[in-house]
Amino acid sequence: MEELLNTITEFVALIIEMIAVVVVAAGSVVALVAIVRHVVAPRSDEDARLAWLEYARWLVAALTFQLAADIVHTTIAPTWNDIGQTGAIAVIRTFLTFFLDRDIAQAGERQEPKNA
Repeated sequence: MEELLNTITEFVALIIEMIAVVVVAAGSVVALVAIVRHVVAPRSDEDARLAWLEYARWLVAALTFQLAADIVHTTIAPTWNDIGQTGAIAVIRTFLTFFLDRDIAQAGERQEPKNA
């Protein structure tokens, strides 16, 4: 029974990690297209900033999926060392997500008066 649980856990974590990779890849393609458009037909700095903020949103989503995969991995963590490493990775990803979210929110606040 324990072996089955380990297998299921690894499979679920792998699927979640693959989703994170797809999210990063998709976001990177979207960002690359925006950069190429900006280079070919220069637009305002605000448009470039919006493209980077959109990319940051993709990265936040990917980090969230990665954190979910880490949590799944820790459900069957054989050693305290594995738990500690996963905890450190979770803290780093959580801080990255926090700062990306904060930057996105601040940029949205700066943009609101212009749209009003």
